[in-house]
Amino acid sequence: MPELPEVEALKDFLADHVVGHEVVRVLPVAISVLKTYDPPVTAFEGREITAVRRHGKFLDLDADGLHFVTHLARGGWLHWRDKLPDAPPRPGKGPLALRVALETGEGFDLTEAGTQKRLAVHVVRDPAEVPGVARLGPDPLADDFDEARFARLLEGERRQIKGALRDQSLIAGVGNAYSDEILHAAKMSPFKLTSSLTPEEIRRLYEALRTTLTEAVERSRGLAAGRLKAEKKTGLRVHGRAGEPCPVCGDTIREVSFSDSSLQYCPTCQTGGRPLADRRMSRLLK
Repeated sequence: MPELPEVEALKDFLADHVVGHEVVRVLPVAISVLKTYDPPVTAFEGREITAVRRHGKFLDLDADGLHFVTHLARGGWLHWRDKLPDAPPRPGKGPLALRVALETGEGFDLTEAGTQKRLAVHVVRDPAEVPGVARLGPDPLADDFDEARFARLLEGERRQIKGALRDQSLIAGVGNAYSDEILHAAKMSPFKLTSSLTPEEIRRLYEALRTTLTEAVERSRGLAAGRLKAEKKTGLRVHGRAGEPCPVCGDTIREVSFSDSSLQYCPTCQTGGRPLADRRMSRLLK
């Protein structure tokens, strides 16, 4: 799933390629991608794109006050086309969900892999009309997101820190991959309770949050849309690397699996050398 650093890079890429250009066609291929009907998606046609913004993991194309807001979800992606095909796309079983064509003949496709169709497009007059945008917490890379504000967000929370970092209503833009990376950098167990954090641990977690995301954004800055997935994978130290050596201490990176996701961590760096319980593997070993 694209997270804050990749969506930020897509925002910058699109700003360089679409701002100042007119949208001539918006072609939905999978009707399920459209989450709004008033204004219709065709209302975006004939308008000039004036700005591209990011709200958490949402991309927002502003066409003189009308907003095309998309969330790529787990299996979605944006593909830039220097030259779009002349023939309109045909609905079918392929991954193409929606196409946006500019007056230059360029444009982009939104695609979605897998069977879970969660890719979403909203055409709205105000991004706050999108429920997912309206409930977003603060952006962790905003200038006013300081350690004191982060500490206030955690006050009264009593849950595992991994889940708190992924909660979009608490902090916008962090998902499964970067929460693993942040916790590894902070040398903290993903199962540690937020209510047990000391001021020193909050400081360490805040610094890991800002540094991890900032470095990921810098690695992605200036890359073409098609190269962002590979860059993300290359830059990850623990997420998706179960069985590999930790780049910090050399211990074997371990995994905890859930019904629809998994987390990765280093026992030496994060849990005092103790492996975390993986209920799925425990059942398999019985």
